[in-house]
Amino acid sequence: MKIVEANSAKIPAIGLGTYRLKGEDATRAVTHALEIGYRHIDTAQMYDNEEAVGKGIAAAPVAREEVFLTTKIWPDNFSHGDLIAAAKESIARLKTDYVDLLLLHWPSKTIPLKETMLALNEVQAAGIAKHIGISNFTTSLIEEAASLTSVPLTVDQVEYHPYLPQDKVLSALRAHGMALTAYAPLAHAKVSDDKVIQDIAKAHGKTPGQIALRWLVQQDGVIAIPKSGNPERQKQNIEIFDFELSDDEMARLFALQKPKGRIIDPAGIAPEWDAA
Repeated sequence: MKIVEANSAKIPAIGLGTYRLKGEDATRAVTHALEIGYRHIDTAQMYDNEEAVGKGIAAAPVAREEVFLTTKIWPDNFSHGDLIAAAKESIARLKTDYVDLLLLHWPSKTIPLKETMLALNEVQAAGIAKHIGISNFTTSLIEEAASLTSVPLTVDQVEYHPYLPQDKVLSALRAHGMALTAYAPLAHAKVSDDKVIQDIAKAHGKTPGQIALRWLVQQDGVIAIPKSGNPERQKQNIEIFDFELSDDEMARLFALQKPKGRIIDPAGIAPEWDAA
């Protein structure tokens, strides 16, 4: 497993996303993933599965300190006291003493970022989170968050796949020593039907999904967290470190990017995205 280093954090380049996995399904998915070699698990307060994810980690034959565990705080809890309370509630549900990474799930349109970052720093100082970061932050918000923290931020978790350009965000993150964690890395399975990706997959004896994931993690400072409760798909998603895409293949995949490639854009929550 490739490790991505970002401001002292060492993060496995492929993690298990758990969005929409609930109850026993989430527990089984997490346990199986850890059994076959995953060491990075991603959840969130909003997913309503932290307790199930915690059970999955506890049931796996892997020591807690070997697992890089991420969770995220919803914007409703971004005021100082609410964020600290929410972070404590998350680790209680996960049945752990700490998370490896705590993220702000979406930027808030009402609570000042200065107040939120102060609370996030206090959570890190208290040992509730080893590292802190952001999610769905644009370049201007990355700069604002970086200016308001006394602890270096680790990642910005954003939508990223072969159809969505993220050059500006990547450039801003690299300038701050941060990594990009790609959610929806398979573009909600759209990569499976793409002729360009299929042709590259055939050349390597891989699936289109494996090609898309390899394209992501072959970029400097990029992590991917594909979601899957399917044991065989989980296995495929981490079997991407035994081959390499050529410069030409990487370029062909970059050429798939388009200005309107975004899939996830929730009204009332999403910020004004950077222009492509």
